[in-house]
Amino acid sequence: MHTSESSFHYRGWRVLLSSSACVFVSFASLLVYTFGVFLKPLAAEFHWSREAVSAAFGLAALSIAACSPFIGLLLDRFPARRIVLPCLALFGCAFASLSLLTGHLWHLYGVFIVLGIVGNGTAMLAYSRTVSTWFEQRRGLAFAVLMCGGAVGAIILPPIAQWLVSTAGWRGAFLLLGAGVLVIGLPAGSQVREKPVSDTSSGSSSTGASVSEGLRSSIFWIIVLVLFCVSLGQNASIAHLAALLTDRGISPASAALAISVLGAATLLGRIVTGWLLDRYFAPRVAFCLLASSAFGVFLLSSATSAAVGFLGAALIGLGMGGEADITPYLISRYFGLRSFATLYGFTWTAYAIAGAIGPVIMGKAFDATGSYAVLLLWLAAITAGAGALMLLLPRYEIQRRINLLVGAPIRQT
Repeated sequence: MHTSESSFHYRGWRVLLSSSACVFVSFASLLVYTFGVFLKPLAAEFHWSREAVSAAFGLAALSIAACSPFIGLLLDRFPARRIVLPCLALFGCAFASLSLLTGHLWHLYGVFIVLGIVGNGTAMLAYSRTVSTWFEQRRGLAFAVLMCGGAVGAIILPPIAQWLVSTAGWRGAFLLLGAGVLVIGLPAGSQVREKPVSDTSSGSSSTGASVSEGLRSSIFWIIVLVLFCVSLGQNASIAHLAALLTDRGISPASAALAISVLGAATLLGRIVTGWLLDRYFAPRVAFCLLASSAFGVFLLSSATSAAVGFLGAALIGLGMGGEADITPYLISRYFGLRSFATLYGFTWTAYAIAGAIGPVIMGKAFDATGSYAVLLLWLAAITAGAGALMLLLPRYEIQRRINLLVGAPIRQT
């Protein structure tokens, strides 16, 4: 049996690729990146305001916020596939059921709440701890490959959704995309398995800080605050990107392509960040990537051409890719794997709450002023400030005392 992480035949790579395939059809990929494509068709079909439709995204995000710590706790206690498979099945069926949507807002909101409840049982949170058990020296790269599933989804799912809406209508698009979750996600999810304890010489999967120790750490709360601030700008921009660009005379096809550009940049950001994390201090890497994301939001505030829209989307995507890799990496390095999924779940709560607020205030700003420009300027400034906060994080060895007490080794950088 190949036990080296550098070996192509190492079993961890097969588990990682299966996990990445699940992320491809997860809440974080399918719902987040296609929501903007469905926003205007739903508003036009049922004569709803953009704020009202955006509130569905907000409710899904709030559901994720409420459920993520609980899902994380389950992932720390049970094999991941016991959580992943039911969540994928329910997510796919619920997404497909939007093809039967009626003109009652409560119907839309109810389905999105269900999508949010199971959302992080399909997304990165569900697989990060499992992947961490397989990789130590190449953990940064492993997280990058895991997150690439979502980035690939961001590249190809928006154009597919736009094409389906144009050819089969929005109802047919919901049905076929939901079916895709089941066809791809369930077989891949069945391959997600933690590294056997007998193959783990250090026992690192059961050592590290407890939940209470993590929650008492200022390091943890800096990470949470950064995620909250960044999520405001990222999710607000993504959810309204297609609508923002088409409002300024850009074609629907180009607007959907802008989302794909964002996804391609996210893919690049995740690969590059994975390489950087295995070589450089993560908070400094995060600062650079979040600064690029802030500039991308700034560009969107005044974008009047497809080229500027593409550039803004690309810079946001680059920052998103980095942030997605860096958060689980920091948690694993500062706090170990003992309560990794639970602590990661709490960070998702902060990210999701901000993710719920961002699209709604964007919709409200547009309904009130007919423009997104002023709010985007504020969101750009908030994102830049969040990036600067990353520079406050100490070197990993500052956590040595905690990890010595609980027996968790921390690799020095």
